[in-house]
Amino acid sequence: MITRTSFEDLVRFDLEKRKPPIRLIAGVDEAGRGALAGPVVAAAVICEPHEDLLRVTDSKLLPESVREELYEMICLRCLDYRVGIVGPEEIDRWNILRATLEAMRCAISSLEMAPCCVLVDGRHIPSVEIHAETVKGGDRKSFSIAAASIVAKVTRDRIMRERDREFPGYGFRKNKGYGTRKHIQAIRRSGLTAFHRRSFHIRSLD
Repeated sequence: MITRTSFEDLVRFDLEKRKPPIRLIAGVDEAGRGALAGPVVAAAVICEPHEDLLRVTDSKLLPESVREELYEMICLRCLDYRVGIVGPEEIDRWNILRATLEAMRCAISSLEMAPCCVLVDGRHIPSVEIHAETVKGGDRKSFSIAAASIVAKVTRDRIMRERDREFPGYGFRKNKGYGTRKHIQAIRRSGLTAFHRRSFHIRSLD
């Protein structure tokens, strides 16, 4: 069971990491790693706590409407943010881990402000020159990573809603490319689209 961490605890975690000489921290997280279709999207966010962001937490714990609201607030209030997107073809050519790390690298490298430290959700660090630390379950521990998780998730969800119009019948608007029963049934019935990851195995419907 995923538990929600309080806003104060998320902020406190980042403050512990910001002891001198570290001033700016970027949180990094990804969305879409386990999907059958669509890109993997990573976000790097440099953001100070603000009263408009009291509901920031792991994006998986938030309703879509709240994520959308917080996305707009984070983009408005943060010092800097960028996203990195790696599509299905690259995922198939490399593998999902390499594609995820590349998306993270692109997001971090695109920041206009140079953070002193990067906090990355998970166990793997992308190839960047900035000091980076992994934080397992970071979207439930760090305010910066939680903010990044929202930006990454909303960015990817919007892409998938757009592709739902291009590839009707697969339910991308609702399933966001993940392997729901209806999505797998659509693949069995109509085959894979150009937006699917052909290297991913589709689980049995049994």
